Amino acid sequence: MKRLIIVRHAKSVHYGYDDDFNRDLSERGEKDATKIGKRLFSMNIQPDIMVSSPATRALKTARIFAGALGYPSGKIEENPDLYHGITSHEFIGLIQSLPDEIGVAFYFGHNPAFYYFVNSLLKHFDGEMPTCSTVAIDFDTDSWVNASARNGIKGFQLVPKMFK
Repeated sequence: MKRLIIVRHAKSVHYGYDDDFNRDLSERGEKDATKIGKRLFSMNIQPDIMVSSPATRALKTARIFAGALGYPSGKIEENPDLYHGITSHEFIGLIQSLPDEIGVAFYFGHNPAFYYFVNSLLKHFDGEMPTCSTVAIDFDTDSWVNASARNGIKGFQLVPKMFK
């Protein structure tokens, strides 16, 4: 089995739109990311790779998750395409190019693209992707090459309001 975990960045500050790339997390966003990261740790989720949009709010969310999960934050890979925009088809290509020794892959980024990625990969998704939404998509395969549209099964979805 391969597990893909897609995370929309946590809540960002409500200003700085003129420099969107460098918008930071709000205090609430930092708390939400910490809660979700701790919950993943309690579920024994261990990332083999973390890839993030280089935008401040996404990368900071990834670093908070990495800290909670014991993943070295210096190993988080930055992919500018996750900020600038790629299609669902191109995202699936990224997933399919992962080495097969990776079992659990995390991707951190932005809506609306991340909502579209989740919707494209799952057989059924009727949820939303609020900030810090974390969706696990499981593929019944030993090779990422076989991860394809409508082929994933939702393992779980965590959203901050679940933990208030």
